[in-house]
Amino acid sequence: MAEHTVKSFTEQLEALASSVAQMGGLAEAQLADSIDSIAKRDTARAEQVVGSDRKIDELQQVIEEHALKVLALRQPMAVDLRETLAAIKIAGELERIGDLAKNIAKRAIVLNREPPIRLAQSLARMGGQALAQLKLVLDAYSDRDADTAEQVWKQDGEIDEMYNSLFRELLTYMMEDPRTIGLCTHFLFIAKNIERTGDHCTNIAEVVYHMVTGGHLAIDRPKSDLTATTAIRIEKKD
Repeated sequence: MAEHTVKSFTEQLEALASSVAQMGGLAEAQLADSIDSIAKRDTARAEQVVGSDRKIDELQQVIEEHALKVLALRQPMAVDLRETLAAIKIAGELERIGDLAKNIAKRAIVLNREPPIRLAQSLARMGGQALAQLKLVLDAYSDRDADTAEQVWKQDGEIDEMYNSLFRELLTYMMEDPRTIGLCTHFLFIAKNIERTGDHCTNIAEVVYHMVTGGHLAIDRPKSDLTATTAIRIEKKD
Protein backbone atom coordinates (compact mmCIF):
# COMPACT_ATOMS: atom_id res chain seq x y z
CA MET A 1 0.00 0.00 0.00
CA ALA A 2 1.46 3.37 -1.05
CA GLU A 3 2.50 5.96 1.54
CA HIS A 4 0.66 9.30 1.49
CA THR A 5 1.76 12.79 2.37
CA VAL A 6 -0.81 12.80 5.15
CA LYS A 7 0.25 9.90 7.38
CA SER A 8 -3.18 9.56 8.97
CA PHE A 9 -4.67 8.80 5.53
CA THR A 10 -2.27 5.88 5.08
CA GLU A 11 -3.14 4.65 8.56
CA GLN A 12 -6.88 4.82 7.78
CA LEU A 13 -6.49 2.75 4.62
CA GLU A 14 -4.28 0.22 6.43
CA ALA A 15 -6.84 -0.06 9.24
CA LEU A 16 -9.58 -0.63 6.66
CA ALA A 17 -7.59 -3.38 4.96
CA SER A 18 -6.83 -4.94 8.34
CA SER A 19 -10.54 -5.06 9.20
CA VAL A 20 -11.33 -6.74 5.88
CA ALA A 21 -8.59 -9.31 6.54
CA GLN A 22 -9.99 -9.93 10.02
CA MET A 23 -13.49 -10.41 8.60
CA GLY A 24 -12.07 -12.77 6.01
CA GLY A 25 -10.44 -14.83 8.73
CA LEU A 26 -13.74 -15.11 10.59
CA ALA A 27 -15.61 -16.14 7.44
CA GLU A 28 -12.93 -18.72 6.64
CA ALA A 29 -13.15 -20.18 10.16
CA GLN A 30 -16.96 -20.29 9.99
CA LEU A 31 -16.90 -22.13 6.67
CA ALA A 32 -14.24 -24.59 7.85
CA ASP A 33 -16.19 -25.36 11.02
CA SER A 34 -19.47 -25.82 9.17
CA ILE A 35 -17.84 -28.31 6.78
CA ASP A 36 -16.14 -30.16 9.65
CA SER A 37 -19.46 -30.38 11.46
CA ILE A 38 -20.74 -32.49 8.55
CA ALA A 39 -17.63 -34.58 7.91
CA LYS A 40 -17.08 -35.33 11.61
CA ARG A 41 -20.77 -35.27 12.61
CA ASP A 42 -19.91 -32.62 15.19
CA THR A 43 -23.19 -31.04 16.29
CA ALA A 44 -21.54 -28.88 18.96
CA ARG A 45 -19.33 -27.25 16.35
CA ALA A 46 -22.32 -26.67 14.07
CA GLU A 47 -24.17 -24.93 16.89
CA GLN A 48 -21.12 -22.77 17.53
CA VAL A 49 -21.10 -21.66 13.87
CA VAL A 50 -24.76 -20.66 14.08
CA GLY A 51 -24.14 -18.65 17.23
CA SER A 52 -21.01 -16.88 15.93
CA ASP A 53 -22.52 -15.41 12.76
CA ARG A 54 -23.29 -12.10 14.48
CA LYS A 55 -19.56 -11.30 14.78
CA ILE A 56 -19.21 -11.23 10.99
CA ASP A 57 -22.31 -9.03 10.62
CA GLU A 58 -20.98 -6.56 13.18
CA LEU A 59 -17.59 -6.37 11.48
CA GLN A 60 -19.24 -5.67 8.13
CA GLN A 61 -20.96 -2.64 9.67
CA VAL A 62 -17.66 -1.39 11.10
CA ILE A 63 -15.97 -1.69 7.69
CA GLU A 64 -18.77 0.09 5.86
CA GLU A 65 -18.83 2.95 8.38
CA HIS A 66 -15.04 3.28 8.24
CA ALA A 67 -15.01 3.27 4.42
CA LEU A 68 -17.75 5.88 4.22
CA LYS A 69 -15.76 8.16 6.54
CA VAL A 70 -12.71 7.78 4.30
CA LEU A 71 -14.80 8.64 1.25
CA ALA A 72 -16.36 11.69 2.93
CA LEU A 73 -13.24 13.11 4.59
CA ARG A 74 -10.44 12.14 2.20
CA GLN A 75 -12.20 12.04 -1.18
CA PRO A 76 -9.72 9.37 -2.40
CA MET A 77 -8.72 9.12 -6.05
CA ALA A 78 -7.44 6.35 -8.34
CA VAL A 79 -6.06 3.32 -6.46
CA ASP A 80 -7.07 4.76 -3.07
CA LEU A 81 -10.67 5.03 -4.24
CA ARG A 82 -10.55 1.47 -5.56
CA GLU A 83 -9.11 0.26 -2.23
CA THR A 84 -11.90 1.94 -0.29
CA LEU A 85 -14.73 0.71 -2.52
CA ALA A 86 -13.20 -2.78 -2.61
CA ALA A 87 -13.37 -2.95 1.18
CA ILE A 88 -17.13 -2.29 1.09
CA LYS A 89 -17.73 -4.83 -1.70
CA ILE A 90 -15.58 -7.57 -0.20
CA ALA A 91 -17.18 -7.10 3.22
CA GLY A 92 -20.57 -7.68 1.59
CA GLU A 93 -19.36 -10.88 -0.08
CA LEU A 94 -17.82 -12.16 3.17
CA GLU A 95 -21.05 -11.47 5.03
CA ARG A 96 -22.90 -13.66 2.54
CA ILE A 97 -20.30 -16.41 2.93
CA GLY A 98 -20.86 -16.22 6.69
CA ASP A 99 -24.60 -16.60 6.13
CA LEU A 100 -24.04 -19.61 3.88
CA ALA A 101 -21.78 -21.21 6.49
CA LYS A 102 -24.52 -20.69 9.08
CA ASN A 103 -27.08 -22.30 6.76
CA ILE A 104 -24.77 -25.29 6.23
CA ALA A 105 -24.31 -25.64 10.00
CA LYS A 106 -28.08 -25.54 10.62
CA ARG A 107 -28.63 -28.41 8.20
CA ALA A 108 -25.65 -30.28 9.65
CA ILE A 109 -27.43 -30.29 13.00
CA VAL A 110 -30.40 -32.03 11.35
CA LEU A 111 -28.22 -34.47 9.37
CA ASN A 112 -26.25 -35.50 12.42
CA ARG A 113 -29.45 -36.89 13.97
CA GLU A 114 -29.75 -39.38 11.09
CA PRO A 115 -27.61 -42.44 10.23
CA PRO A 116 -24.48 -41.48 8.23
CA ILE A 117 -24.36 -41.98 4.45
CA ARG A 118 -21.29 -42.11 2.21
CA LEU A 119 -22.28 -38.95 0.31
CA ALA A 120 -21.26 -36.89 3.34
CA GLN A 121 -17.61 -37.37 2.34
CA SER A 122 -18.29 -36.12 -1.21
CA LEU A 123 -19.92 -33.06 0.32
CA ALA A 124 -16.90 -32.53 2.57
CA ARG A 125 -14.54 -32.66 -0.44
CA MET A 126 -16.62 -30.06 -2.25
CA GLY A 127 -16.56 -27.91 0.88
CA GLY A 128 -12.80 -28.29 1.09
CA GLN A 129 -12.46 -26.98 -2.45
CA ALA A 130 -14.59 -23.93 -1.64
CA LEU A 131 -12.53 -23.33 1.50
CA ALA A 132 -9.30 -23.49 -0.52
CA GLN A 133 -10.72 -20.93 -2.96
CA LEU A 134 -11.68 -18.61 -0.13
CA LYS A 135 -8.24 -18.83 1.47
CA LEU A 136 -6.55 -18.17 -1.88
CA VAL A 137 -8.64 -15.12 -2.71
CA LEU A 138 -8.12 -13.66 0.76
CA ASP A 139 -4.37 -14.10 0.27
CA ALA A 140 -4.72 -12.33 -3.09
CA TYR A 141 -6.39 -9.41 -1.32
CA SER A 142 -3.76 -9.20 1.43
CA ASP A 143 -0.88 -9.44 -1.08
CA ARG A 144 -2.55 -7.18 -3.69
CA ASP A 145 -1.95 -10.04 -6.14
CA ALA A 146 -3.98 -9.71 -9.35
CA ASP A 147 -2.58 -12.94 -10.83
CA THR A 148 -3.79 -15.03 -7.88
CA ALA A 149 -7.17 -13.31 -8.03
CA GLU A 150 -7.45 -14.25 -11.69
CA GLN A 151 -6.46 -17.84 -10.83
CA VAL A 152 -9.36 -18.06 -8.35
CA TRP A 153 -11.71 -16.62 -10.96
CA LYS A 154 -10.69 -19.26 -13.49
CA GLN A 155 -11.10 -22.12 -11.03
CA ASP A 156 -14.76 -21.44 -10.21
CA GLY A 157 -15.83 -24.13 -12.69
CA GLU A 158 -14.14 -26.82 -10.58
CA ILE A 159 -16.63 -26.37 -7.74
CA ASP A 160 -19.48 -26.31 -10.26
CA GLU A 161 -18.37 -29.65 -11.69
CA MET A 162 -18.24 -31.19 -8.22
CA TYR A 163 -21.73 -29.82 -7.60
CA ASN A 164 -23.02 -31.32 -10.87
CA SER A 165 -21.62 -34.72 -9.94
CA LEU A 166 -23.04 -34.64 -6.42
CA PHE A 167 -26.41 -33.41 -7.71
CA ARG A 168 -26.70 -36.39 -10.07
CA GLU A 169 -25.55 -38.79 -7.36
CA LEU A 170 -28.15 -37.50 -4.92
CA LEU A 171 -30.93 -37.79 -7.52
CA THR A 172 -29.97 -41.40 -8.14
CA TYR A 173 -29.90 -42.07 -4.42
CA MET A 174 -33.41 -40.65 -3.97
CA MET A 175 -34.88 -42.52 -6.93
CA GLU A 176 -33.41 -45.82 -5.75
CA ASP A 177 -34.79 -45.37 -2.23
CA PRO A 178 -37.58 -42.78 -1.78
CA ARG A 179 -37.15 -43.05 1.99
CA THR A 180 -33.94 -41.01 1.65
CA ILE A 181 -35.62 -38.04 -0.07
CA GLY A 182 -35.82 -35.91 3.09
CA LEU A 183 -32.21 -36.58 4.03
CA CYS A 184 -30.90 -36.03 0.50
CA THR A 185 -32.82 -32.76 0.21
CA HIS A 186 -30.72 -31.38 3.06
CA PHE A 187 -27.60 -32.55 1.22
CA LEU A 188 -28.77 -30.77 -1.94
CA PHE A 189 -29.28 -27.50 -0.09
CA ILE A 190 -25.87 -27.79 1.56
CA ALA A 191 -24.22 -28.52 -1.79
CA LYS A 192 -25.91 -25.47 -3.29
CA ASN A 193 -24.71 -23.32 -0.38
CA ILE A 194 -21.15 -24.50 -1.01
CA GLU A 195 -21.50 -23.80 -4.74
CA ARG A 196 -22.76 -20.30 -3.92
CA THR A 197 -19.76 -19.81 -1.63
CA GLY A 198 -17.57 -20.49 -4.65
CA ASP A 199 -19.47 -17.81 -6.56
CA HIS A 200 -18.82 -15.28 -3.79
CA CYS A 201 -15.11 -16.15 -3.89
CA THR A 202 -15.20 -15.42 -7.62
CA ASN A 203 -16.89 -12.08 -6.90
CA ILE A 204 -14.11 -11.19 -4.47
CA ALA A 205 -11.52 -12.20 -7.06
CA GLU A 206 -13.05 -9.77 -9.56
CA VAL A 207 -13.01 -6.98 -6.98
CA VAL A 208 -9.37 -7.67 -6.05
CA TYR A 209 -8.30 -7.76 -9.69
CA HIS A 210 -9.96 -4.38 -10.36
CA MET A 211 -8.59 -2.92 -7.13
CA VAL A 212 -5.01 -3.80 -8.10
CA THR A 213 -5.04 -3.21 -11.86
CA GLY A 214 -7.93 -0.84 -12.50
CA GLY A 215 -9.08 -3.27 -15.21
CA HIS A 216 -11.76 -5.92 -15.36
CA LEU A 217 -11.75 -9.66 -15.93
CA ALA A 218 -13.79 -11.09 -18.82
CA ILE A 219 -17.56 -10.60 -18.65
CA ASP A 220 -18.34 -14.29 -19.15
CA ARG A 221 -17.35 -16.38 -16.15
CA PRO A 222 -16.09 -19.96 -16.55
CA LYS A 223 -19.31 -21.42 -15.06
CA SER A 224 -20.05 -25.14 -15.24
CA ASP A 225 -23.23 -25.53 -13.17
CA LEU A 226 -25.54 -27.63 -15.36
CA THR A 227 -28.13 -28.59 -12.76
CA ALA A 228 -30.71 -26.08 -13.98
CA THR A 229 -30.93 -27.96 -17.29
CA THR A 230 -30.55 -31.50 -15.95
CA ALA A 231 -33.37 -33.72 -17.14
CA ILE A 232 -34.89 -35.98 -14.51
CA ARG A 233 -36.29 -39.24 -15.85
CA ILE A 234 -38.19 -41.55 -13.57
CA GLU A 235 -39.01 -44.92 -15.12
CA LYS A 236 -42.10 -46.75 -13.97
CA LYS A 237 -41.53 -50.27 -12.79
CA ASP A 238 -43.91 -53.04 -13.85
